[in-house]
Amino acid sequence: MHVRSQAALHPRAVELARQTRAGTLSRREFLAMATALGVSGTAAYGLIGATPAAAQERPGRMGGTLRVSMNVMPLDDPRLFDWPDKGNLARQMLETLVRYDRDLTFRPMLLQRWEANADATVYMLHLRRDVRWSDGSPFDARDVAHNIRRWCERRVPGNSMAARMGTLIDPATDTLADGVMQIVDDHTIRLNLPRPDITLIPGMSDYPAMIVHRSFDGSTPLSEATIGTGPYLMTDLRPGRAAVFQKRAAGDYWGPEVYIDRIEVTDFGTDKTQEVAAFVAGDLDLNDQTQSEFVQQMDEAGFVRSRVDTAATIVARMNVNHPPYDNRTVRNALQLAVNNAVVLELGHHGYGMVAENHHVGPMHPEYAQLPPITSNPARARAMLVQAGHLDTTFELISTDGDWRTMTSDAIAAQLLDAGIKVKRTIISNSAFARNWTNYPFSTTDWIHRPLGVQNLALGYRTGEAWNETGYSDPAFDELLNAALAIPQADRRRLLMAEIERTLQASGVIIQPYWRSIFTHSTSRVRNYGAHPLMEMYLNETWLAEEA
Repeated sequence: MHVRSQAALHPRAVELARQTRAGTLSRREFLAMATALGVSGTAAYGLIGATPAAAQERPGRMGGTLRVSMNVMPLDDPRLFDWPDKGNLARQMLETLVRYDRDLTFRPMLLQRWEANADATVYMLHLRRDVRWSDGSPFDARDVAHNIRRWCERRVPGNSMAARMGTLIDPATDTLADGVMQIVDDHTIRLNLPRPDITLIPGMSDYPAMIVHRSFDGSTPLSEATIGTGPYLMTDLRPGRAAVFQKRAAGDYWGPEVYIDRIEVTDFGTDKTQEVAAFVAGDLDLNDQTQSEFVQQMDEAGFVRSRVDTAATIVARMNVNHPPYDNRTVRNALQLAVNNAVVLELGHHGYGMVAENHHVGPMHPEYAQLPPITSNPARARAMLVQAGHLDTTFELISTDGDWRTMTSDAIAAQLLDAGIKVKRTIISNSAFARNWTNYPFSTTDWIHRPLGVQNLALGYRTGEAWNETGYSDPAFDELLNAALAIPQADRRRLLMAEIERTLQASGVIIQPYWRSIFTHSTSRVRNYGAHPLMEMYLNETWLAEEA
């Protein structure tokens, strides 16, 4: 009954389920698409005759302190967040409307439910009625409307939410378009889109989409003005060093009962040998991710490993606003000199899948397979001769001390092997984060996103806040906007082949691989595992009794 009522709202979900049962659409792709349209996870599984994994039984024991290793970064305005570490810190206090789960489905968080019409032009957002902010005020439609308006302020520097909410924005004013958002009542908002947009709900699940109180205007950093709906209160934040969170008072949080009383986060910097030593000494319970070079060591030391294969990646991107990277021949030459499979092995110990220099992969529903890339160092060198840049020294910038450094080293080594002059510059994470979109030639990591079109809209559409290449191609933008309006992955795929070829041929990125993500914990930590988006929901974790 529930499955039938859910699917009736979304005829496309029924068609996607048919494709999945026939073997022409993967279960992973079906679950992401069906739940993004508002079908519940339970109903989506039912449509394909499957059953979701049972949750771990909750313990009777409460309390304890969870000690976590993670980068501790400054917290300003969530819509300006540009690092998942910021999201994981803020996530203990703030929440999103929608959550992307480890089982690859979207489910409500601050929403009770949502509904989309068949062509994804009308979304009804139904808010939970039992949520209160940490200051005691009720959470309602005014808060959500406040956030949507802020997300749609395209002219605010660094506001990447504008890329996610582009369908809602008036191009003449770069703000929320008139008539798009309607507050139906205190707990219902209707969004009337001028054209279909299948990425709207996925965009609301991303870490810069955390909901702030309607009094928050960004003039005071989040770390100093936190009113949240989340399970914890932040009691200490020292960027680069530590953060502490304390559980809200009993009965004050709307969600499931929270077991961990206190979370202590330590930042060990880029030297992860210190993190490993802290685990061995018994001073840590959990990390947000294990660097690839330490996975085997942590396994052998007896810590519990969790792995997830993802669409997280790294790109060596060239910013077209900085010569000589304004020259396409130069960019294509650097691409051609690099063997992506070798970079995967050297840069990430082979943990992942080779990528194709266009930021869409086989894990994405709309992925279109292109002919394989074959590196050709001799041809690359000849192209640089043609462009007059054989004697140019190309400076490749990266962060210090982790898999990104090793990947950048591997790319630089292959360029050198091809007879291309390279200078390697390594800077701290904090320094890199302050200017990451503006370097001429640097490597940047991107987290997993369920849809390929999400990556392209965030990183390569003209003028977007996270367009670190400066790439601007009206034909590419037109194709991408058309793809964003097609709910059917099989139809979208017809456009994606051309979109992928266009981006690949532009030469703006060397994208060597998709990476597997690992976390490790002690055996005391229960109900925690690596998340494809590297998200940490620590309120759902508990500590087992000491042996």
